[in-house]
Amino acid sequence: MFFKRLGFLFKFRKSIPFLKDFFLARDVNLLKKMLFILLIIGYIIIPFDVIPDFILGLGIVDDLTIALFLLQLMVKMAPQWLKDKYDF
Repeated sequence: MFFKRLGFLFKFRKSIPFLKDFFLARDVNLLKKMLFILLIIGYIIIPFDVIPDFILGLGIVDDLTIALFLLQLMVKMAPQWLKDKYDF
């Protein structure tokens, strides 16, 4: 699982256009879109840090892990044509 996430990190540059297409796609359920928006806003408002941010380098690891987890979940819920387009 760790190596899968690590590999996903290298594809991160594809995620910005993927996110745009995900939220603009008509065949992605509105509830799925709202779920991710609420999760992202919720994490911004109430950040839960396993490792405090003041510990340089390590403090960002949990934030990055949550961001990657949300992105992987979004890719899983995306239609197949969108996954194929961005090679996810």
